[in-house]
Amino acid sequence: MKLSGELKAFEGRLGHKFAEPELLVRAVTHSSMSSPNRDDNQRLEFLGDRVLGLVMAEALLERDRAAQEGQLAPRFNALVRKEACADVARQIDLGKVLKLGRSEMMSGGRRKQALLGDGMEAVIAAVYRDAGFEAAREVVLRLWGKRIESVKEDARDAKTALQEWAQARGQLPPEYVETARSGPDHAPQFTIEARLADGQAESATAGSKRQAEQAAATALLARVEAG
Repeated sequence: MKLSGELKAFEGRLGHKFAEPELLVRAVTHSSMSSPNRDDNQRLEFLGDRVLGLVMAEALLERDRAAQEGQLAPRFNALVRKEACADVARQIDLGKVLKLGRSEMMSGGRRKQALLGDGMEAVIAAVYRDAGFEAAREVVLRLWGKRIESVKEDARDAKTALQEWAQARGQLPPEYVETARSGPDHAPQFTIEARLADGQAESATAGSKRQAEQAAATALLARVEAG
């Protein structure tokens, strides 16, 4: 199989040249484009999630030999969660080469966090199937790069950390209220306000409610911890 110019360019951004190009084609094919003669990337996504997990677990153990499981687990989760995979996918412009059905194309699929995260996991699996674990490990460590070095000592998500901050001070859990929604149906923007019982609040806007909630929680947590 001969790769298109776009996929050859993507190989360069990824840093791996495929001996079996069909693996890369499968990895970037979303289920909305599957057919009896064309496999999608769902099975590769399943495998890639496990390969990524093993690479990250080893990397964290190697970088902090004194860390206990309770310290390692939140760091691990921060590095392998869908948001992290989607962030790396944007870094190498994976969305540009995803093969999507018309409905996904029309709904902004190339920018969707879930599709990008799933696609990144599938690409990792494709490298693993093409050249083995060491090749996949090298790609993952290079692409995740400073994220591994800088992952916080306590890498809990912001909503969890904010809730624990409130509970430690006898407050009710924070509330998250949608205060605005804008943009077209296929690419909405949500504005969420995170509120504490003592009246403190911060807002954030993002392409999904979950992202907006996390961003609002991050901003409010930074405010209360600084004050």
